[in-house]
Amino acid sequence: MSLELINVYKSYPMISGRKVVLSGANGHISRGEKIGILGRNGSGKSTLVRMFAGVEAPTKGRIKCSMSISWPIGVSAGVKPTLTGEENARFIARLYGRNEKRTVEFVESFAELEEYLRMPIMTYSSGMRSRLSLSISLAVDFDCYLVDEALAVGDTRFGRAFAERIERSGLILVSHSPALVRRLCTRAAVLDQGNLTFYDDLDEALATYNAL
Repeated sequence: MSLELINVYKSYPMISGRKVVLSGANGHISRGEKIGILGRNGSGKSTLVRMFAGVEAPTKGRIKCSMSISWPIGVSAGVKPTLTGEENARFIARLYGRNEKRTVEFVESFAELEEYLRMPIMTYSSGMRSRLSLSISLAVDFDCYLVDEALAVGDTRFGRAFAERIERSGLILVSHSPALVRRLCTRAAVLDQGNLTFYDDLDEALATYNAL
């Protein structure tokens, strides 16, 4: 099971011309791998996240996926803002055929939202939304978790619990932070000016990115 990019091109029109996100990208991410995708602001990381999630299609080429991948975590995706945290957990549980009661119990203990779990998502801070989204996705138990850099996983109880949970799962972390990628990933790729280059050596990837 894997995610594979086969000669993938992605661009979209802008006033000044076309913005090129990917120019003939090829790469392979196996089930269970923990890989970081590094890119500066404006490099197209958000577009890449949407493509990995299947929300956006390539302009040309193919993305083949034979493993289950979470919705993008850290960008408030995967939840309905007018519903409460608990209602969102129940909705996702029904959607993926999971036990509702166990799903809510897991989210309640993991997300650390306390009384906010019974309040609408629109009342949450961005960090609370990220914790809810991640907690619900961990309850579903995907093969690979697609995590945006907006998710804070520092040295907190939540951060440590997250790191422990992904030990037995795959991770695609899209970030501009070399420190976060080094902490959570074993391999990395660098997105720069439309080129997505995969490195088997994490140190080489970080050195390349830092030199940009």
